[in-house]
Formats: sequence, structure tokens, C-alpha cells
Amino acid sequence: MMTVITETTLKPGQEQEWDRAFEERIGAAKSQPGWIDAQLLIPEDEPNKRIVVGTWRSRDDWERWHQTSTFQQTREPMNRSTADDGRPEWHQVRAREAMEA
Repeated sequence: MMTVITETTLKPGQEQEWDRAFEERIGAAKSQPGWIDAQLLIPEDEPNKRIVVGTWRSRDDWERWHQTSTFQQTREPMNRSTADDGRPEWHQVRAREAMEA
């Protein structure tokens, strides 16, 4: 199991457009082979930042997802809203346990 973390800085005023496209993208990702989980983090002191934490069975599954039409369709509005998109950072998951709030 692999987790990929990507930090993105959005252009001022583009948060809603990016968030809408991300919601569409993540909704479709749930049906992709190898998808396990995803979180969207917004730092309290930087509302124009987005940190995506996605967990996949393998990096190959994630890469295949990037070739799907839904991923490609959401790329344009997200890129238009992005000022700076960080490079994905990969982490091998050694332990994962569901916690209740």
C-alpha cells in the first residue's frame, strides 16, 4: 500500500473552482481499482493551500487512474486554478488503522 502526498497553492479567489473539480475527481477515484482512501487538507493559516493525501494499493494503480477520462477532464479547471503544484511525494504504508473520532 502506498500513500502519495501533493501540496498545491491556489490562485487567489480560485478555491471554490478547484475544490469543485477535486470533489468530482475524488468521487470518480472511489470506483478505480486500487483506490483506498483520500483526504484533502487545508491549513488553517493558508486557506489557498491544498494538501492531497491519497492511499492506493500500488503506485501503478495511481498512475492508471491518471490516464482515465475523468481525471483528464478535471485537470483543466484544477490547473487553471493552481499557482503552484508540488511534486508528488510517495510513502510506503507500514501500518494503517481506522480510528473513530
